[in-house]
Amino acid sequence: MKKQDKVLFFDTTLRDGEQSPGASMNLKEKLLVANQLDTLGVDIIEAGFPISSPGDFEAVKMVAKQIKGSSVAGLCRAADKDIKVCWDAVKYAKKPRIHIFLATSDLHIEKKLQKTRAQVLDMAVKAVKYGKSLCSDIEFSAEDAGRSDMDYLCKVVEAVIDAGAKTVNIPDTVGYTMPGEFGSKIAEIKRRVPNINKAVISVHCHNDLGLAVANSLSAIENGARQVECTINGIGERAGNASLEEIVMALTVRPRYYNVGHSIRTKEIYKASKLVSNLTGIIVQVNKAIVGANAFAHEAGIHQDGVLKDRGTYEIMNPQDIGIPENSLVLGKHSGRHAFFKRIKDLGYKQIEAQTLEQLFEKFKILADKKKVIFDDDIIALIEEDSSSGQEIFSLEYVSATSGTGTIPTATVRITKNEKPVKAGIKTSGEKVKSASIREAACGTGPVDAAYKAIDKITGMELKLTDYSLRAVSSGEDALGEVNLKASYNEMIYSGKGTSTDIVEASVKAYMQAVNKAKSFSLKMNDKKGKK
Repeated sequence: MKKQDKVLFFDTTLRDGEQSPGASMNLKEKLLVANQLDTLGVDIIEAGFPISSPGDFEAVKMVAKQIKGSSVAGLCRAADKDIKVCWDAVKYAKKPRIHIFLATSDLHIEKKLQKTRAQVLDMAVKAVKYGKSLCSDIEFSAEDAGRSDMDYLCKVVEAVIDAGAKTVNIPDTVGYTMPGEFGSKIAEIKRRVPNINKAVISVHCHNDLGLAVANSLSAIENGARQVECTINGIGERAGNASLEEIVMALTVRPRYYNVGHSIRTKEIYKASKLVSNLTGIIVQVNKAIVGANAFAHEAGIHQDGVLKDRGTYEIMNPQDIGIPENSLVLGKHSGRHAFFKRIKDLGYKQIEAQTLEQLFEKFKILADKKKVIFDDDIIALIEEDSSSGQEIFSLEYVSATSGTGTIPTATVRITKNEKPVKAGIKTSGEKVKSASIREAACGTGPVDAAYKAIDKITGMELKLTDYSLRAVSSGEDALGEVNLKASYNEMIYSGKGTSTDIVEASVKAYMQAVNKAKSFSLKMNDKKGKK
């Protein structure tokens, strides 16, 4: 297939996606997502905004070191310091990219940048030239291109290509444009910019009016050959264009679009589940492609049609996007070999031996509680283990009682892992101290009581801002998954827990949020101590 007939997928889940409130991920979680994106086959992974924080810099650097297939990009403003820091993070990648952005709409130029068009043009050219002196692959984004003057936008695009940009991104930063209008912009840029054949036209569409995917597809129809998107469409405000929706539109309608791509569609569902679990952002049930109802049929006429021929009401096969068959595969008498093989069959091929053993022990405990084990049960176990970050507090057990005419109470025992030096920094030869603490509390319900008992032990009191419970597997004894968000010191932290017991799942989710909050507080205290 000719290069111009292939659409490149630029995934910004780890940068724009993580900017969703409460969706921040730790380093371990970011690496999990990055590896899954690489397996998915995305062409470019935007790993973060390196200058924004030391943590983001380290995350981009580690992603750059680990990823071998996809290009790894870092975002930066059109300033030398930003660009240099970005390069210092991405330079370890097999295929590094520096992504420079600068606003081009009059509104942004006058109100945000407080500069003139001429000054912004000069800044853009200088930034690209400096970036090019460090890295051969430069992308330039004309922020708020959707509301930029067309003559000026074309002038900027031409200038940055001359300066060395290989990719020019035309973002609909605030989700303002309509599909026909946005497609026309791309066609006009192709027609009016004389050196446009030296660069790939990219688009980055936001979903404020629910048109991010429609605008991206319209851009492809008019010559764009890179789309910037996120898993599940997460991102700033109403989110970004959804990777899975664009991919499957191109896959289901190949004759209409007449373009190819490198995405391995059978990895889509796993990527969606992983990002949802790690960020705590639940996929709406009627979400296209990956929603729980995407392949569900309740109406009798639909059920009758599907039974006769799936094509009557389904334009995609669920297995094409990697939705596992919901069938019994393992039980409490199953051995390690069968369990490990099933994990690999589900696509988790890079789990360490020690982690596999830990998962097997959890599986045996679950198998004693459940009569049947489904693929979703196994996936939930894997992703719960994957999403756990630094454990300052470890749950030993929880016991709760409630009933009619009874005051709900809960008893919780937690191991507190105390490190002997400030802010959790362990020096050579020193051991981590731990203490087992038990507390009891009453509450409005068993979950509330358990949370209050945890607060007594940890000395922290997180305030729940969001809580949801759903079944993640089949059967009467299905695993329940709790996703929550909680605030602490004006920061939002997410947590996820799974168990056949609702109280236990709720406690696991809360503990995960508590550990994130405590870990962040220790880091902040350490920074203050160093000043």
